[in-house]
Amino acid sequence: MTALTLSTAAAPGLRADAIVIGVAKGAQGPVVAPGAEAVDKAYDGKLAGVLETLGASGAEGELTKLPAPAGFKAPLVVAVGLGAQPDGKDGEDGGAGYDAEALRKAAGVAARALAGSRKAAFALPVDSPGAIGAIGEGVLLGAYSFDAYKGDAQNGGNGRAGNGRAPLAEAALLGGKPRDAAHKGAVARAVAVCEELNRARDLINTPPNDLTPAAFAGIAQAAAKEHGIKVQVLDEKALVKGGYGGILGVGGGSAAAPRLVKLSYTHPKAEKHLAFVGKGITYDSGGISLKPAGHNETMKCDMSGAAAVFAAVVAAARLGLQVNVTGWLALAENMPSGSAVRPGDVLRMYSGKTVEVLNTDAEGRLVLGDALWAASQENPDAIVDVATLTGAMMLALGSRTFGVMANDDAFRSAVHEAAEEVGEPAWPMPLPEHLRKGMESSVADIANMGERMGGGLVAGLFLREFVGEGISWAHLDIAGPAFNEGGPFGYTPKGGTGTAVRTLVRLAELTAAGDLG
Repeated sequence: MTALTLSTAAAPGLRADAIVIGVAKGAQGPVVAPGAEAVDKAYDGKLAGVLETLGASGAEGELTKLPAPAGFKAPLVVAVGLGAQPDGKDGEDGGAGYDAEALRKAAGVAARALAGSRKAAFALPVDSPGAIGAIGEGVLLGAYSFDAYKGDAQNGGNGRAGNGRAPLAEAALLGGKPRDAAHKGAVARAVAVCEELNRARDLINTPPNDLTPAAFAGIAQAAAKEHGIKVQVLDEKALVKGGYGGILGVGGGSAAAPRLVKLSYTHPKAEKHLAFVGKGITYDSGGISLKPAGHNETMKCDMSGAAAVFAAVVAAARLGLQVNVTGWLALAENMPSGSAVRPGDVLRMYSGKTVEVLNTDAEGRLVLGDALWAASQENPDAIVDVATLTGAMMLALGSRTFGVMANDDAFRSAVHEAAEEVGEPAWPMPLPEHLRKGMESSVADIANMGERMGGGLVAGLFLREFVGEGISWAHLDIAGPAFNEGGPFGYTPKGGTGTAVRTLVRLAELTAAGDLG
């Protein structure tokens, strides 16, 4: 991963392949952002005019390259758009009035454009540790690439035959103070969170023939050992013995047996306990209710929720947060075969509740139901589940926003605010009681399907049935933003995105600080 360093050096004398500066969209044209004063001075104060001549406007995501001025040791200046010029007020955790997300996106765009470079200096607006952290996150997330299966990677090569360029090797954050504890802490946090988020992206991008439930469990075990996290893996025999009918039912049609993984990070001074539950369908064919052609090519991403939970627990451990965090990974492969669950079958869940399966492609709620009940038995202060659960949520919110449902309005608001704070677009959604009636079954306690309209909300109501009484619970349906099928944007790559990792980590931080109700 790209190395981050803090530097107080002046841009002209810094040895690098490029100097990255910010440019904002002002009322009268592009405006050079704070941090680039030395660069602007070298252009005789006319850098904004030069950029405008080259077509730059300062719009978010815009990138303009131009030769560095005479006397600079770096040969290239890269101007990246920050969006609208601030009104002069300080941005939330940002720099010089620019909010953190604007800095994060700009740094990500520049880092991706500088693939193949050895070193770049980022002279973006910095006036706080929050700005340092945001720029660092943008660099580390924007520089990400997944090339493990390209070229000669499997035979010891660099695996980059597809683009021929390695990620940016080093980013020097100008304006950062190497001896300042807060600045160093911001970089350390960015590295811990982004390394784990990128690990989640790797898992999501890994083909399902290599990432079976057992393989995923093995990766979790290795990471747990490395970071002092307790781990328990229930294999198919243990799941049968424990009565985990939801996970067993979904995984019954595959030759790759299911797993339930429990990751436990504990802090000796913790007073609160959070449980994170992730849907981990390593491949979703739809089962007997087979998905039509065109709807299954990217279904390796159906374990994105489990990947996010895994990454968040490890990140919490690396940050040493004063909170206990338990992660539950409900892992199964949903395949059609003679042993697969059928429409009309009734499963007895871990809670003892029976479920009539009307559609085997509504499988995520079945594995989550078992994991939610298992998490509830430890009586945590709150449970948050994460899942690529419904196409209905994509229809409602599009491909970049996830839905937040909860059994408590205040907790739903807190989760939504945490997501927005870290730059993960989310939207609060209701759980209308009248939709519960549609899941009534004549042969079981509940059916796994209800009304077609409001399907994402129906799924949330189903999950609520498996949350222990008195426990605050939120459900994140990340079906839209979990996997980007389009081109990269900001710090978001094509493919697995790692959505919800930063929200979960922020929730853990807020809980540790006593700021989450």
